Amino acid sequence: MFSIRQIATTALLLLAGPGAVLAGVLPEDRSDALYHQYVGGGVEIDGPSILVRKQIGKSTSFVGNYYVDYVSSASIDVVTTASPYNEERKQWSLGMDYLRGNTTMSFNYVSSVESDFDATTYAFSVSQDMFGDLTTLTLSYAYGEDIVGRSDDPSFSADNRRQQYGVGLTQILTRNLIATLNFETLTDEGFLNNPYRSVRYLDSNVALGYSYEPELYPRTRTSNAIGIRARYFLPYRAAIEGEYRFFTDTWDIVGNTASLKYIHPWGPYTFTVKGRWHDQTGAHFYRDVFSRSNATNFRGRDKELSPLTSYTLTLKASYEFIDVNKGWGIFKKGSINASVDMLTVDYHDFSDLTTGAPLGEEPLYSLDANVFQIFLSLWY
Repeated sequence: MFSIRQIATTALLLLAGPGAVLAGVLPEDRSDALYHQYVGGGVEIDGPSILVRKQIGKSTSFVGNYYVDYVSSASIDVVTTASPYNEERKQWSLGMDYLRGNTTMSFNYVSSVESDFDATTYAFSVSQDMFGDLTTLTLSYAYGEDIVGRSDDPSFSADNRRQQYGVGLTQILTRNLIATLNFETLTDEGFLNNPYRSVRYLDSNVALGYSYEPELYPRTRTSNAIGIRARYFLPYRAAIEGEYRFFTDTWDIVGNTASLKYIHPWGPYTFTVKGRWHDQTGAHFYRDVFSRSNATNFRGRDKELSPLTSYTLTLKASYEFIDVNKGWGIFKKGSINASVDMLTVDYHDFSDLTTGAPLGEEPLYSLDANVFQIFLSLWY
């Protein structure tokens, strides 16, 4: 649930979220500049992101984003089986929204490049307002192609293809309550494991009591997720939002995620507090230690495939330094935003080998991390 690539895209989602398309309304023209930093578990990720959105005519809006990650990793996966490394990821994306009546169609292209991983994604969605604009139905599809390499083996190359299908229904229930129901199916086919990661197995011929061999994953994976989110607007302009998501896949992982958020405006300031809980079972081919070499057809020791529980506390503050009623030259509105996510992950079947404890006596691993983000938004 918390791979480096997933963490690295958290800030990008924060930028993209406010510009999400609502059927019947084009996103506002705006520019965002963001800096983010992730520190935890021996991993440091930081970098900038620039996003620009501009409407052309009355029915078309374009968006572009450039995003850079600098990754320095000496995580527990790395220090136990490999060497620390530094990595740079560059990502850029282009998108277009087209509005016709109560229908909005969106097209997006994303390219992400690293020294040993290239990803390309094409996405399309259509949203339709119905029943007096009280109901919005959204259908989406995305197709992605990944090329996996190895920095220590230029001849290594493997492919992965991804397809994502989604349907969402947003309903205004009362003047103060709005709810969204989403369903998503994701299919992966190809090379799905990490080319650097190894599993360990019992071996009485070595002093440690175990040896290592490369992990081996199934070449297909299908996951399904359903989620519901509701936001209630309180009389004093504040709002409370709750969300629940259920996840399951063909690797026998079952996940439950719940969150609660409170948003409180105070003059030009807006404060947000959010708590998130996630719990999941492990993949059927995951083991902390295998009984022997080649013990099963598929083998994995990625800690994110193990049973785990995580908790996240988010604190966010926004300051609107350009009043929407007054403007500032060409700018209609401006805000500066800062947030911190404090993350704790408890792994229920992943041993911390860095302690040097004897086999069978290693403590379970836990991770603490912080994600800092600050970004400037200008509407024009």
